[in-house]
Amino acid sequence: MINCVLLPSTGSHSLDCFKCVSVGGDNQPCEDPFHNNYTKDILEAPCWAGRKQRDGVFPATACIKLSGIYEDSGETMIVRGCALDSGTLTIDTEIVRMSHCGGFYFDNRYVSGCLQSCSEDACNRSTSVYSLNWLWILTLFISMKYIQ
Repeated sequence: MINCVLLPSTGSHSLDCFKCVSVGGDNQPCEDPFHNNYTKDILEAPCWAGRKQRDGVFPATACIKLSGIYEDSGETMIVRGCALDSGTLTIDTEIVRMSHCGGFYFDNRYVSGCLQSCSEDACNRSTSVYSLNWLWILTLFISMKYIQ
């Protein structure tokens, strides 16, 4: 499981990911808490994503969830989708390799929030999945530091 999160996929298997946008709760199936009862319409199977410096789309290697609060209104936003590890050497340039929290612009509005990723089919459904993945990744990085 950890290798799938950290290494780019070499096969042609693509993940199934939930793909939706909700601003201010306008798309309830996309909101948290996330329930699979009404979400088959927003599951993209397989999910395809763009790759840095390449044209076209490729099989996704991670599902992502972007969530936050617009600073100007206090309105919530959630975006669920998929992404692809482009194979660069540094972890900070790959959106799928680490969690990012802080401020960013979405639709020309400032948001405080987090981007989280996971690497199992339909795993961008709830926050609890991310916590477990990131705990394993952190443990792996600490272990790798001491092994080298």
